[in-house]
Amino acid sequence: MSGQISFVSPAEVNAWRAGNNVVIVDVREPNEWEQAHIPGATLVPLSTFDAGQIPDATGKELVFHCKSGVRCGMAAEKALAAGFTGKIARMEGGILGWMRAGFETEQG
Repeated sequence: MSGQISFVSPAEVNAWRAGNNVVIVDVREPNEWEQAHIPGATLVPLSTFDAGQIPDATGKELVFHCKSGVRCGMAAEKALAAGFTGKIARMEGGILGWMRAGFETEQG
């Protein structure tokens, strides 16, 4: 794994979110997004992943997440292979870990 990619806990992501210091990219599929997603996250599905769709995270933490923590790693590797030069944090446990921790989600 590249030095550009690290792991971060849902609690840390939530703290960054509270401080408006994070850009969250959800790499799950649209049907999964509809069921539950982190408010303010951006959907960039792994199946059609395009590094050009990653929002600008200048001055903020960039976090990728999926359902359980596997697909976000694939997306991070795809981003690096496409020439993305920033740092990417993978949220441990994905949205399941986020929900287990009791953090906010929304539907639709």
